[in-house]
Amino acid sequence: MANSIKKSAGGLALQITKEARKAGLAVEDSEGTATRRAEVYVYGFDDLLLLIDSENVAVSHRAELVAAAARDSSSIHRGEVATVEIAGNGYQIQLPGCRDAGFEVGDSAPVAVGKAVIFVYNGSKRRLAQDLLSIHTEQVSS
Repeated sequence: MANSIKKSAGGLALQITKEARKAGLAVEDSEGTATRRAEVYVYGFDDLLLLIDSENVAVSHRAELVAAAARDSSSIHRGEVATVEIAGNGYQIQLPGCRDAGFEVGDSAPVAVGKAVIFVYNGSKRRLAQDLLSIHTEQVSS
């Protein structure tokens, strides 16, 4: 089941513990202590958010993903930097531009996860999130 958008001190956020580990946005040592919490670019589009690791995704790849999302969604909202944060027993990410993209507190937030990226979408943008994940998979394998 997808996590829900929640209110946090910094605005709106999403709990992404498993997803952050899988994407490499949070790296832990053998004791479970965080050794890396990524700085992430968060880009908003109607019903879609792109979370892209600022250090591990080339600028040209980021530009291709943002352009494809803007073209296919016919929208674009502000992009900002956020950091994966420790929250409770896991990790969360602030989502600047979340409301502009059409998400509100309590909304279900399914995700598609790839190496150094997470795509947060609502039901209508599932296909676009999967397409962007395919583009990114091709980027990292070439």
